[in-house]
Amino acid sequence: MVMPNLKRRWTAAERDELPDDGSRYEVIDGELFVTPAPSLMHQRAIALLHRIVADYLDREPVGEAIFAPADVVFSEQRAVQPDLFVLPLADDRRPERFSDVGRLLLAVEVVSPSTARVDRVAKRTLYREEAVDEYWIVDLDSRIIERSTPAEPRPEILDRQLEWRPLGAAGSLTIDLLTYFARVIDG
Repeated sequence: MVMPNLKRRWTAAERDELPDDGSRYEVIDGELFVTPAPSLMHQRAIALLHRIVADYLDREPVGEAIFAPADVVFSEQRAVQPDLFVLPLADDRRPERFSDVGRLLLAVEVVSPSTARVDRVAKRTLYREEAVDEYWIVDLDSRIIERSTPAEPRPEILDRQLEWRPLGAAGSLTIDLLTYFARVIDG
């Protein structure tokens, strides 16, 4: 006797039909993930990081920094909303939509107890398989950033300084993590 598959496979189109209730809905390999609205600390962390990355991209015009909610749809089975991401330019212009470029230079998530498994397992795997150049997990409790790349299966743990140089940039972005976390957490 063949057992039926009781686990539902979601698509990006089905996700788009869900109510706009303040939650974030994402589909990773057909599995639906629902995340509640982020905390103020989470939003402070993303807002500051967005300013830092966007200012850098003003000096090194290789991409555009976008923060959630904004869709990144790799396929019908893979539709996510990273807290922050960088789209490469399309013919030296900002893309109108993700599908104009189809890839990311950077994806960033701020981890929380409710998102840790998704961020550290499902999304890390997804971003590696989709060849996202870098994936950063911001851990406010530990005051670290976990950096992952497609070439390295284990994340690099950074607690003092993060240096990022996307393809096409002449110079690097250097973030003093002690200062970053102090500004976000300690005010």
